[in-house]
Order: sequence, then C-alpha cells, then structure tokens
Amino acid sequence: MILLDRVSKTYERSREASLDRISVNIDAKEFVIVIGQSGAGKTTLLRLLTREERQTSGKIVVGGIDYDKLKDRDIPHLRRKIGVVFQDFKLLPNKTVYENVAFALEIVGASNREIRRTVPRVLEIVNLSDKSKNMPNELSGGERQRVAIARAIVRQPRILIADEPTGNLDPKNAWDVIRILEKINRYGTTVLLTTHNQAIVNKLKKRVITIAQGKVVSDRKNAEYYKD
Repeated sequence: MILLDRVSKTYERSREASLDRISVNIDAKEFVIVIGQSGAGKTTLLRLLTREERQTSGKIVVGGIDYDKLKDRDIPHLRRKIGVVFQDFKLLPNKTVYENVAFALEIVGASNREIRRTVPRVLEIVNLSDKSKNMPNELSGGERQRVAIARAIVRQPRILIADEPTGNLDPKNAWDVIRILEKINRYGTTVLLTTHNQAIVNKLKKRVITIAQGKVVSDRKNAEYYKD
C-alpha cells in the first residue's frame, strides 16, 4: 500500500537532509503510528506521501502509483485516495456539520443524491448523527475533530493520515478520536497516525515507526513501550 525505498528529502536552504534514505513498507489495512521529536522529519514524510513535496531521491509508491511517473494533472486524483486530518480541524465556520462534510463531495462533483446518501452514513461512523445541523462553534474540540475525520473519509480514501489529531484535546476527547480511527481501520482503511501522546502509543499496541534526525531508527510491531 505504501512503499518508500531509500527516500531522501533535502531542502535547498539547509545542507542537512530532512529525510535521509528512509525505507518503509506499510501493508493495506495496517494501523501504523509514527513518532519522533519535533523536527525529526515526520511532517516532511507526510508531505511527500500527499505529494505536497517531491523527494530528492529514492522511490515512493502509494496504492500502486509510482510517484516518479505521477503527472501534475493526476495529483488531485491521488489525493482523493488519501484522507488527511490535522491537529487544528480546519472546519468551515459558516457551514453546519453536515455542510462541512458534504463540501468535500461537492468539490469533486458528487451528485446531490450521492451526498444525501453518503453524508449521514459517515456522520454515523463518527457518532455525530445528532449534531448534523450544529455549527462548528457549538461543538466541543473532540466533536470538531470528529467532523474533520468525517470530511476526510467521506470520499472513501484507501489511506487516512492523521497528523497529531489529539494534540489539542483533553484525554477523554482524545480517546474518542482514537476509537473512531480504530473503527475506520477495521472497515479496511490504512491508518497512519502521528502523535506525541505516550499513553495512546502504549495502549494501542500497534506498529510504531520512530523517526529521529530524518532516519527511521526503530520499526516495531505491537509496540507496548514508548519513551519520548
């Protein structure tokens, strides 16, 4: 599903590599946690996967798509296969919960019939069916993050990238979000989660990839211990 083979990324303004010959293979339907200190290269990795950045060297293949052969006009199609959730929600403040999620379908030309059929089902997955008419400012932080997750999965991506999705949340809301990510993973979506939350890593006991100074320094299955 996700293959990185000796991938490096160096920015012109710095002689140091943001990523230095990293190799990672993530299978379809896996749930993988990526950890590392700020500046370790986690964000660069995610930006390469969504093709916001191009690797300096090495090979990236995602969902059978070889990024070396990917044309610029095909990047929007690629991004429809990859849902992304951020720490800061990025909801449209003047739209309801339903409208925020529907908007992700509208911009790709989905029919009204498809929107009416799909949005309620996705809101049910994230346990927000009763909040469909609420505005974002009427929701808790955890609820807003679940709206963001709904928007990210409404186009049924094969991969969901969750970049520090619990960073601004209290423990209860954080676990509500993590349980939703686990549910989405059980439905067959590959989940890539970045987090600094030690308790989440330890309790989930998933595969953990640790990045330090642009290198993969650890890749453990069913990890039970995380030291920041």
